[in-house]
Amino acid sequence: MAQAGISQQASVQKDDSMLRQKNMLSDYYRRVASAHEEGKKIVYTYVPGNLAELFLSFDLVPVYPEINSLQSGMRKKSARYIQAAEKIGHSEDVCSYVKSDIGMMLEGNIGPTGERIPEPDLLFLSYTGCFTFLKWFENLAQHYRAQMILLQTPYQGDGKITENMKRYMVRQLREEIIPQLESFSGKKFDEDRLREMLARSARAEEDLVAVLQSARHRPSPIDAYFGAVYYIAPIFTAFRGTQECVDYYASLRAEVEERVALGLGPVTPEGPLSQERYRLVIEGTQCWTHFREFWKMFYDEGAVAVASSYSKVGGLYDTGFRHDPNDPLGTLAQYCMGCYTNLNLPTRVELLEQYIREYQADGFLVNSIKSCNSFSAGQLLMLRELEKRTGKPGGFIESDLVDPRYFSAANIKTRLESYLQMIDQKRSGKVQ
Repeated sequence: MAQAGISQQASVQKDDSMLRQKNMLSDYYRRVASAHEEGKKIVYTYVPGNLAELFLSFDLVPVYPEINSLQSGMRKKSARYIQAAEKIGHSEDVCSYVKSDIGMMLEGNIGPTGERIPEPDLLFLSYTGCFTFLKWFENLAQHYRAQMILLQTPYQGDGKITENMKRYMVRQLREEIIPQLESFSGKKFDEDRLREMLARSARAEEDLVAVLQSARHRPSPIDAYFGAVYYIAPIFTAFRGTQECVDYYASLRAEVEERVALGLGPVTPEGPLSQERYRLVIEGTQCWTHFREFWKMFYDEGAVAVASSYSKVGGLYDTGFRHDPNDPLGTLAQYCMGCYTNLNLPTRVELLEQYIREYQADGFLVNSIKSCNSFSAGQLLMLRELEKRTGKPGGFIESDLVDPRYFSAANIKTRLESYLQMIDQKRSGKVQ
């Protein structure tokens, strides 16, 4: 999940929505930097299952450590931060997001705009599907000596959200979480204000789904893996529930619908894609240290991601979920439990199979991340099962989130080219 990098080379081409998102992010980091001076309190939290609307209803400023880490990766600083974390004892096998964040913290916590990100007043964990997140926050709590709140989120072990699971979370929110936030913020919970924010979230979510589903067209007007990191950033983080978020997604939808009407493909860093040769569904997170180089390997071949699991890490809106202002606490509970990585493997396979068929993909590609067990566990099994169910060829490449030691351009390029050749052979009938 994630936000696209603020610092990019001047030659990179972006469509209007990408530029607007960049400006939104820059303004956000400046607001974060001055939050304490303005008397506001800062909450560190995570993208999956984040309760942005609830925080904003208390006038709290959310900060996302994994977003800071991916920004460090895109700015080519994560390698140094990771080494700093490993020097104080963190293992090479630990999630590189964690080590990059801790290294950044050790070196002064300087954000993407060159301004210092203030220390947290509160650590809030509302997603427990990744055990690393819990240990990450325990480390931060020890360092910052900050209060930590844990909202226990049930895992969808049986592939569904039951009423008991929802009631359990609503009870936590009503009886434990909200009273703690009232005490922490010094403000009374305003349910009407929360409802207004949830209504705005639902409007933005509707437009985001329209954008992602535009990839059903030929050619796809978007890239749903690389380009989508720009599109999902505001709604997966600190903007959801705001009018700024609503306006962004309305303009993004209009922009994409215009591209559909004109029969245009996605905008790449080197300009519009002229020819769509391969339509892929991609599983796995991004490699942020080599984002542009990685993307270029795809668009040079005319390969477009028409759907991806990563673009759903902060919410599976295209399966029908919308934040419901008529059930404020219930809808927050469902959102937390509905994250992609909170689904069991059979459910993930079913979802990806649906994408392959619905978006008429030529194949399914896994980008397996060395240090992210939450995504990578079971991916080979998923790949083989999808090949069996759909008859489409599967491919497998490997990289990492923000550790450049595990990005081999030559290896990835060779594997990708071989995989696309396999698709060509499948089309020609030479491979059964």
